[in-house]
Amino acid sequence: MHSASEDVSQSDKKLLEDLSGSDKAIGVLTSGGDAQGMNAAVRAVVRMGIYVGAKVYFIHEGYQGMVDGGKNIVEANWQDVSSILQVGGTVIGSARCKEFRTREGRLRAANNLIQHGITNLCVIGGDGSLTGANFFREEWQGLLQELIQQGKIDKAAAQKYSHLNIVGMVGSIDNDFCGTDMTIGTDSALHRIIEVVDAIMTTAQSHQRTFVLEVMGRHCGYLALVSALACGADWVFIPESPPADGWEDQMCQKLSESRSRGTRLNIIIVAEGAIDRHRKAIPSSFVKDLVVKRLGFDTRVTILGHVQRGGTPSAFDRILASRMGVEAVVALLEASPETPACVVSLSGNQAIRVPLMECVQMTQEVQKAMDEGKFDSAVKLRGRSFENNLKTYKLLVHKKPDNEQTHSNFNVAVLNVGAPAAGMNAAVRSAVRTGITQGHTMFAVADGFEGFIKGQIKEIKWSDVGGWTGQGGSLLGTKRTLPAKDAEAIAEQIRLHNINALLLIGGFEAYLGLLELSAARAKYDEFCIPMVMVPATVSNNVPGSDFSIGADTALNAITDTCDRIKQSASGTKRRVFIIETMGGYCGYLASMSGLSAGADVAYIFEEKFDIRELQSNVEHLTEKMKTNIQRGLVLRNENCNENYTTDFIYQLYSEEGKGVFDCRKNVLGHMQQGGSPSPFDRNFGTKISAKAMQWITNKLTETYRQGRVFANSADSACVLGMRRRTLVFQPVTELQDETDFKHRIPKEQWWLKLRPLMKILAKYKASLDVSDAGQMEHVNRRLTQDSHHFIAI
Repeated sequence: MHSASEDVSQSDKKLLEDLSGSDKAIGVLTSGGDAQGMNAAVRAVVRMGIYVGAKVYFIHEGYQGMVDGGKNIVEANWQDVSSILQVGGTVIGSARCKEFRTREGRLRAANNLIQHGITNLCVIGGDGSLTGANFFREEWQGLLQELIQQGKIDKAAAQKYSHLNIVGMVGSIDNDFCGTDMTIGTDSALHRIIEVVDAIMTTAQSHQRTFVLEVMGRHCGYLALVSALACGADWVFIPESPPADGWEDQMCQKLSESRSRGTRLNIIIVAEGAIDRHRKAIPSSFVKDLVVKRLGFDTRVTILGHVQRGGTPSAFDRILASRMGVEAVVALLEASPETPACVVSLSGNQAIRVPLMECVQMTQEVQKAMDEGKFDSAVKLRGRSFENNLKTYKLLVHKKPDNEQTHSNFNVAVLNVGAPAAGMNAAVRSAVRTGITQGHTMFAVADGFEGFIKGQIKEIKWSDVGGWTGQGGSLLGTKRTLPAKDAEAIAEQIRLHNINALLLIGGFEAYLGLLELSAARAKYDEFCIPMVMVPATVSNNVPGSDFSIGADTALNAITDTCDRIKQSASGTKRRVFIIETMGGYCGYLASMSGLSAGADVAYIFEEKFDIRELQSNVEHLTEKMKTNIQRGLVLRNENCNENYTTDFIYQLYSEEGKGVFDCRKNVLGHMQQGGSPSPFDRNFGTKISAKAMQWITNKLTETYRQGRVFANSADSACVLGMRRRTLVFQPVTELQDETDFKHRIPKEQWWLKLRPLMKILAKYKASLDVSDAGQMEHVNRRLTQDSHHFIAI
């Protein structure tokens, strides 16, 4: 861990020197509809701006405040953005502004900005807000000339403030902006929808009801599609892909079939902008009346409305917005008059910049395609991820009739290995249904390798996994037992059940198990079959993958708990909380929840720290607590240091903080492993498992010779992982060099480069690596890349 007084890195120094002695000023505004996570973005812009020596101004009430000026434009200080990370909406206000659409309005706005010396704007909003900002930038010089003529500014001021730099961040719950994987607020909106669906499912099951849920999305079906995928809805209506003519009969038939198989409830999700092929609206009330009239089912409509915009932002949205806010400031500092206005965005786990107007044009192209009835083009223009979501949903929701089903004569077994992780069941459901669609007979192994040894293996059918996506833990059962010492018994079971391929879903034990099975091929031919592992662990410590199923749910559990713990101290005297997180030796949970909960420091094994470091952290916190900061948060990974235990750190802070603050400690424990899976984990599990099964099908076809499957090459035993922007199959034997087996972590971990962000936002001097910043990417090229980006998964 860097010490608080550490020198700033060379790449960062360049940024500081760019600004030294300058009077750069940054204005930040939120415009259009509000979205959860906007406050995290505002906080990051303010604190990063102050960190690099710029003045940062709040522009209250969006463009309206810019036009009105006066008290709406105020300088922000460090404390102004304290404790807003967990607040939904936007604390600086947002308003739609007709005046800004007029030249007169923009003239007043330009004058107000110049009075404060603001020539760098960070705009957080949707495509309308960002288009307006770009138009303002293009007009800037003309506006200055007009202000000179009116005598409102002199030529010196016009010279000094001759260029306006614009950087946008997309805050919109609809995720309707092309060129960005995920907009700020979308993940939180999905959380709200899934909370409602999970609650509705229990009441629907009790009464054998059908529920029609209307979600937001006037022009974009992302929320409807992804929530349908996350809850296994029976039918979904989205504007980009209207149902074929005669859908009424088809939908009623599917609902009727699902009831006859013993299902007690049906969920239909309708985007508010849903239309048919002839562009006629399909309202939720029409769908309800249709089901009642044709099938006589007890049917209810629930319109979620503004619930989706409200509530606290999810951990993902806080991290996304914090990263984007910091990147936006870096982009503004690096901007020149020639730089086009850009949007900072995330692709996979990478921050990128894309030209604003390219994104706007692409977004408008989608609407144009829909208006012209070119629905296939509209889906493609939304990007690979959207297309993938739609394909996966269609693949998993309805079983083909037996007479249309292909049969491969292959048997594939699925098992969970290691500790349970939320999202495992969604992964199993997806694997089973994808396998059945591809003609295989699917087998479920209970209790991991322990169940394998005992022969707890049975066929699992399509309807057996109905309703599994929302269930936490592992319904198959999972154990930490490794296979090597019982390889013979496992080989015997593979022979007995004629298993031709294996899918392992689990954490580090699954990785070790796959290595052991791969090594056992030399002795037992039974293991010469395609084997693939999908990472699922809250610790996110599997080599070969940046993300694991279950980590996002754990991150949200920690973040929610930190919010509650911090709130418990409101109104009391100053207090510091020492919180211990899980993760083994992997500091992912401590670091990322530190970023999402606004921690002052997070101690992890990967960054060594000593008593001087602890001392300087205590002093830093003590100084902060002497101002109007009321609460401090210190996170500690459970295995970060054997001597500096949670108790030791608690006692140290208690002693050193006497007279300034008191301390409390919490060990979060297994609550991090439980609970209902987050929308991200449900969809990540669903899509990564479907991909794994497609690989198995291809490998089975490749390795089937003379009436049997024989696969013993290195690339037939793989880990399927998310790497930067893509899902990649990597031979497990090749990953050994990347693994620290003693501490059960990968030797290199991508998220370590995000730790300086947490420190900067907590007022430490830290080295921020901006070496991979500043890469402007073009939207068209990104859309053609095969990017199964993790977020929109």
